[in-house]
Amino acid sequence: MPAPWPSTPYPLGARWDGRGTRFSVFSRVAERVELVLLAGDPLVEQGRVTLPERSGDLFHGYLPGVGPGQRYGLAVHGPWAPDEGHFCDPERVVLDPYARAVEATRGPVLVGRVTDDAFDWGDDAAPRVPWSRSVLYETHVKGFTKRLPGVPEALQGTYAGFAHPAAIAHLTRLGVTAVELLPIQAHLSERHLRAQGLTNYWGYSTIGFFAPHPGYAADPAKAPAEVKAMVKALHAAGIEVLLDVVFNHTGEEGPDGPIVAFRGIDNAAYYRLDPENPADYVDFTGTGNTLDVREPVVMQLVMDALRYWAGEMRVDGFRFDLAPALGRDALGGMRPDRMATFFQTVEQDPLLQRLKLIAEPWDLGEGGYQLGGFPALWSEWNDRFRDTVRAYWRGDPGLLPELGRRLAGSQDLYAGRSPRASIHFVAAHDGFTARDVVSYARKHNEANGEGNRDGHGHNLSTNHGVEGETDDPAILAARARHVRSLLATVLLAQGVPMLLAGDELGRTQGGNNNAYCQDNATSWLDWAAADEPLAAFVAGLIAFRKAHPVLRRRRFLRGTEQADGLPDAQWLRPDGQVMTAADWEDPSGQRVGLFLNGAAIDERAPDGSPLVDDDVVLLFNAGDDDLEWVLPAELGEGWVAALGSGEANAPPPVPAAPAGALTVWLRPRHA
Repeated sequence: MPAPWPSTPYPLGARWDGRGTRFSVFSRVAERVELVLLAGDPLVEQGRVTLPERSGDLFHGYLPGVGPGQRYGLAVHGPWAPDEGHFCDPERVVLDPYARAVEATRGPVLVGRVTDDAFDWGDDAAPRVPWSRSVLYETHVKGFTKRLPGVPEALQGTYAGFAHPAAIAHLTRLGVTAVELLPIQAHLSERHLRAQGLTNYWGYSTIGFFAPHPGYAADPAKAPAEVKAMVKALHAAGIEVLLDVVFNHTGEEGPDGPIVAFRGIDNAAYYRLDPENPADYVDFTGTGNTLDVREPVVMQLVMDALRYWAGEMRVDGFRFDLAPALGRDALGGMRPDRMATFFQTVEQDPLLQRLKLIAEPWDLGEGGYQLGGFPALWSEWNDRFRDTVRAYWRGDPGLLPELGRRLAGSQDLYAGRSPRASIHFVAAHDGFTARDVVSYARKHNEANGEGNRDGHGHNLSTNHGVEGETDDPAILAARARHVRSLLATVLLAQGVPMLLAGDELGRTQGGNNNAYCQDNATSWLDWAAADEPLAAFVAGLIAFRKAHPVLRRRRFLRGTEQADGLPDAQWLRPDGQVMTAADWEDPSGQRVGLFLNGAAIDERAPDGSPLVDDDVVLLFNAGDDDLEWVLPAELGEGWVAALGSGEANAPPPVPAAPAGALTVWLRPRHA
């Protein structure tokens, strides 16, 4: 066992320099910290070394001859006083919060592994796709490739499988510009899931903020390099990589949860404790605990992790789970604007401020719904878009004003910002898939083992007459039209569209709207059952969006008249006339058109020239009857029906047009 040498306290974690490794860990309550070296299969202790130096609350030391591959943990000597919020136990080996690679042992126990960070990035360059050109694709590393033909079996469900040409080919064929990956940081499965033989498939139970989850690696010993290779391959295809990150809580759960890392190092520093009862936690997340980013060392941990993934791993952005929890003040109040230290710190960071930053704008605490409340550099998941569009295409009445606001980029929610603030979608990992929105009137979560009590009950869905699977051709046709209408609305609206992986394939979860614990065929993409016409339709929509900048404006629509005598945008009735206040307020109104003036984009192309596009008209018919829609002559000539959701891969039928006008026939919603 080598004797430790003196070392510097920063940076934290384990850093190999080619000759040995320097270790540093924070604890305000520890009296002494031992480095526990482990080896073998199963792991056994090789020995313990006390970190010899203390600089304030940092314990550190250098071990010559210790290098990449060395497994290690920490033994913290300090108070064991649960009633006071302290859980130090030197007999318990805990995980270094800064470990860049982890290895699972028995139960919910992880140990760190020293890494060699060298990697040949070659000519890698971040795609840096502007927000106005972005189309996001939310997916799961394992679920996307677990059954993907063309990916070798040994690589299916792994980072290496996601980097495989067969995986990238689907993404490029669709035309998406970024993948938004469900959590790939090392995570745990909750006790109640393990007791049922289930796992936390989604991964929103992080325990290692710097370490890739080893279960997604073809070779767990090389997980960091696999992630880098995946990022490099996606960049080469022009696709950005966004990570869903969970800095609001950890996998150590509530007061009775496992002691794996933070709790055994300095529980009172890392978590928000109940001031009246330090044995319990403040819980804004519904998971039992909340990380305390008000604490400088926790803020440092989060910022160091973000910089690591952005700098060392070269990812292009982050989606922050339950983001309001990161902005709560000392009393639990909610203000995620510029006054919140966390958001201010991110915006001031020269590396992070250039990335795509997305907030899930709600948590589970009082006042936690903060849609529209984030700073200017941030975009937000827009669930108001999801709910409005689902309800409109279901046939709910009185939604035209709300639909109009969502289609136009939700300026009512993001005043003072721009359309890119709205990440809009109709389906995400949490909830029904698009196909299940049109196939189930209620959730079916029995397989989760919670008596179908989990998951949201407000799904704004319909089954078109039969709950679940059917072979009735009329119902299947209606469902297909419904799905195409949902996805077309997402991809043609102003703002930033996001697709849920598999919605373009017609993926179903059998009505499960909370499949967080279903690491099986319920969640994995079923490529063998792919709806190829639907996939082609979605690819066509994305291509159409990319070809027409009028659909992805960088500024909100104004409705003001332009040099050509037409406004930049105009809302239309089926008879071709401009929508009136009475039309908007008609509770039975289910039809609306939107004219977008291609000469009024008010932006410039990359070469500095004025950006000009074709005029585009979007027509929406959620009624139950065929609809004749007239485009008046004053809007222009030479109209072409480009896309329609009435029939797969077919535009809406266009009959002979009267002189000076064009008439378009739209299919009914349920026909």
